[in-house]
Amino acid sequence: MRSSWSASLVGIVLVAVIALLATIGAGYTPKLGLDLQGGASVVLAPKHKVKSGVLNQAISIIRSRVDALGVSEPDISRQGDNIVVQLPGVKNKDRALKLVGQTAELRFRPVLQALPAVSSTIKTTPASQDVASNAVVLPEKDKAGHVVARYALGPAELTGRALSGASAVVDSTTGQWQVSFTLTGKGTKQFGDLTTKYLNQRLAIDLDAVVKSAPTIQSAITSGRGQITGSFTQGEAKDLALVLRYGSLPVELKQQTVETVSASLGKDSLHAGIVAGLVGLALVALYMVLYYRALGLVVILGLGVSAALLWSIISFLGETRGLALSLAGATGIIVSVGVTVDSYVVYFERLKDEIRSGKTIRSSVDRGFARAYRTIVAADVVSLIAAGSLYYLTVGSVRGFAFFLGLSTALDLLTAYFFTRPMVVLLGRNRLFTEARWLGVARGLAAGAPAEVAT
Repeated sequence: MRSSWSASLVGIVLVAVIALLATIGAGYTPKLGLDLQGGASVVLAPKHKVKSGVLNQAISIIRSRVDALGVSEPDISRQGDNIVVQLPGVKNKDRALKLVGQTAELRFRPVLQALPAVSSTIKTTPASQDVASNAVVLPEKDKAGHVVARYALGPAELTGRALSGASAVVDSTTGQWQVSFTLTGKGTKQFGDLTTKYLNQRLAIDLDAVVKSAPTIQSAITSGRGQITGSFTQGEAKDLALVLRYGSLPVELKQQTVETVSASLGKDSLHAGIVAGLVGLALVALYMVLYYRALGLVVILGLGVSAALLWSIISFLGETRGLALSLAGATGIIVSVGVTVDSYVVYFERLKDEIRSGKTIRSSVDRGFARAYRTIVAADVVSLIAAGSLYYLTVGSVRGFAFFLGLSTALDLLTAYFFTRPMVVLLGRNRLFTEARWLGVARGLAAGAPAEVAT
């Protein structure tokens, strides 16, 4: 039996140490959420009810746009009918938030009439009423966003779905930034027919209810290539090319909530969380050693094993699944320390009851654990149910709290059985630890005279 306890103890310690060393050797570290390293977060919701497949398509397009921005470890997920986009560490937050939710519906419309920039009689069509099949009145804007012209436009005869690619380039003649695009095989024929139809007439390029340019078609374009010119800065041209390259969103989205966290504030939050966690752990460790003596050292070692396993799992999931540790998640881990310590207290207090009934430490440690473990399992299962309910029924940071609380609680069940039990059993059979004057197990359990220790 002694060899089985030793094997269990050595086994879980080796797993924890090897996992930790492998994680460090691979260069893996926990990925931090935006509230710990700064960044931006936005919750997007469709303006009208749409099918599940449409939302999934929108998520795919948004993910492609975010990847093109070079954001490290973005989290783009669907929660109900909402799309949650978290961009930790993003530099230009305003630009990123604009790009992820921009519909980017490109349309080619014939110009029916050029209108004055301001008119009290002819109203500009609201963006919400910019429907492809309708005639509209749309503005053209300069770099500052001021309306410089308006156009009465006919129904759209071609959309951005005909495009196969787009890139931002500099016009070698004018030195101005423009967007060069290529068309699909089918789109090439459609665009050629369209430019033939409106030869020597103006054709407007409408993007999200704003006219980007309205050139006069001087010859039919059948090469499958074209340019969008306008008052573009370098950034605007690159952004337009990016959204055109990955396609328009299949549904118009509106921002429900927007959260931005500066890098300095995230760093302060991380520092405060680490200090709070370390102070809490130190106080817990001191109390357990003073109250339970050598058994308090078991608590400290057990927390170390759990911490090694937790660090390794979080780092691995961060690298492979994009799991990010948020401030709420760190709170869940800190709360779980209390759950773990409770497990030790339940076991140690059960040992006290066994010893007070006249049994020796050696005979009590295994019997006491068998009875205490049922209580530990019941308490941890309640925590797991609560964490699971929070995870599936809530959104945002609360889910992070629930996930890390649940993960830590599951590790508590593991370490209680494979580490705490064999460790206390082995200590209970060693006179050095049971009878030591200051740290003895017997003194920590108030077991009485050393004679109570079985031989």
